[in-house]
Amino acid sequence: MANKILDKINKPEDLKLLSAEEKELLACEIRSELIDVISKNGGHLAPNMGVVELTIALHSVFNAPVDKLVWDIGHQAYVHKILTGRREFFRTLRKDGGCLGFLSRDESEYDSFGAGHAGTAISAGLGMAVARDRKKGKGKVVAIVGDGSLNCGISFEALNHVAENTKDFIIILNDNKMSISKNVGGLSLYLNRIITHRSYNRFKHFSRTLVEKIPRVGKVITRQIGRLEEATKSILVRGVLFEELGFRYVGPIDGHNIDEMMRTFDGIREFEKPVIVHVITEKGRGYKPAEEAPEKFHGLSCFDPETGEDINGPSTASFSAVFGDSICELADVRSDVTAITAGMRAGTGLSEFSKKYPDRFFDVGIAEEHAIVFAAGMATQGFRPVIAIYSTFLQRALDYVFHDVCLQKLPVIICEDRSGIVEDGATHHGIHDLSFLRNMPNLSILCPADGCELRNMLFTSYERREPVIIRYPRGSSVKKSSVSDPIEGTPWGRALVMSEGGDIAIWASGREAYTALEVSDILSNSGISVMVVNARFMKPFDTGLLLLHAEKMPVATIEDCQIQGGLGSIVDEILVKTNHRGVYHYGWGTDIIPHGTISGIRKKAGFTAEDIAADILKRALPATQIRDPK
Repeated sequence: MANKILDKINKPEDLKLLSAEEKELLACEIRSELIDVISKNGGHLAPNMGVVELTIALHSVFNAPVDKLVWDIGHQAYVHKILTGRREFFRTLRKDGGCLGFLSRDESEYDSFGAGHAGTAISAGLGMAVARDRKKGKGKVVAIVGDGSLNCGISFEALNHVAENTKDFIIILNDNKMSISKNVGGLSLYLNRIITHRSYNRFKHFSRTLVEKIPRVGKVITRQIGRLEEATKSILVRGVLFEELGFRYVGPIDGHNIDEMMRTFDGIREFEKPVIVHVITEKGRGYKPAEEAPEKFHGLSCFDPETGEDINGPSTASFSAVFGDSICELADVRSDVTAITAGMRAGTGLSEFSKKYPDRFFDVGIAEEHAIVFAAGMATQGFRPVIAIYSTFLQRALDYVFHDVCLQKLPVIICEDRSGIVEDGATHHGIHDLSFLRNMPNLSILCPADGCELRNMLFTSYERREPVIIRYPRGSSVKKSSVSDPIEGTPWGRALVMSEGGDIAIWASGREAYTALEVSDILSNSGISVMVVNARFMKPFDTGLLLLHAEKMPVATIEDCQIQGGLGSIVDEILVKTNHRGVYHYGWGTDIIPHGTISGIRKKAGFTAEDIAADILKRALPATQIRDPK
């Protein structure tokens, strides 16, 4: 069935022509559009279902792109994309060459600031507002903060910096039960209508001006009136913290009442101080499965829109799932083990641990720096904290890994999920971490090839009294260990020869060891004998085994990481002064890698097993070694 209202919306200005009833119908049509696209392509469903009315209200009142809408965490901006002329393009979400799931200044003039990580909107918006003031420019700057990002340290740093730098800045706090509080009722709503009304604020300004002109006592009276107003609001309205930071606080208001939000947004345009509007929304609203399980539907793959179930059905256990099982097993036998995550309990596989050991589980919210130092503090007191974190988010806490964990040689285990490329693009690819981490003192870095190795590495790392990082990709772990499997210690710092051969040695890290085996199979059809080595340890590295191979045959490396700073660099550094037979690297360069499907990205980059095998035949091996497969 055609979307009668949505079909009319080609730009934000079109919203201003709609009646209140039409906007309510539009919200329903947009929700249907979100479910239709995300069920086919995957993406972030629950956050966007919750901001439909909010986004309609924002674009109905403000005039983007002259007014700057700065979204915190771009995954709550799908509706914004649909309303800013990208409806058809949005249907290519997460596809190769299609719509990015986050914000990009290159994609649209309406995306005023790129957003992939949480906590940036207030700082970026303040920068825009200050630049506007200095240039004596026009336009409002509105930062939309949500999905728990207010508890980021950078958000508080920015809040503390606003009042002294601009009087014209708006923050919309999208409170979807991931941050602050519920609506406090009709009285606060009534009071908010009063304090946001233009007539009230004009009268307030006029009255203050008159009273201040009273000789000797004018300013004293205005101060006392101000204190009375703030005292009244502190009783009836939440937000005293924001008031103390120099903001005018408005809210909470219903984030699904378009008319109420439009009245509020229109009313605050003339405020002469920074303002925070506290909006209450429901994550997943309008789609029952997402309402009941907002964490599950935060970000997901393709699903059946009728049931909400994954259409791919059961699959090989992911690395995240194996990690979740393994840490529960470890905690069963080690009472000092604790688990820490930064707002990603389900994504990192810690849901079961949180239920089984609630007193040993800590979700610190989107505060990665705090997670690292919090773990370090626990480690000083005899506990063995295990931090589960995505590679892209670990980047936010690198100073604390170095300063508070590594320098003190504290036994903190960091399980780094989502290493390697992912569908979400440059802000989320986990390919940069080795460049940052390898030179940190006292730090070991392990890369399991499959679920069995991940499990063994976790148990072995527990026995080490030093910092350890275990890095693994998203998706299938190839093999999954079971409770009956023996827990065998992984030889520390030793690589594993997976197949013998004499023509070329392929060293691979992590799951790419299985890519190397595929390459080996292809090359064997041309008579090439391949040795495949699962490096396992990036630090300490098995230098002796590498030198032994490099003296006899060429060496190739395969890694789902940047070659510069990764396995390729390690091998180059070791062999630079040796008489080796040649070195060839397969991984990622320093160019920005776009978003898309994993298979599509790898194929475009020439990073499939077939591509690597063909390149090795072309570059690395003499023609005399190659046998015609016929």
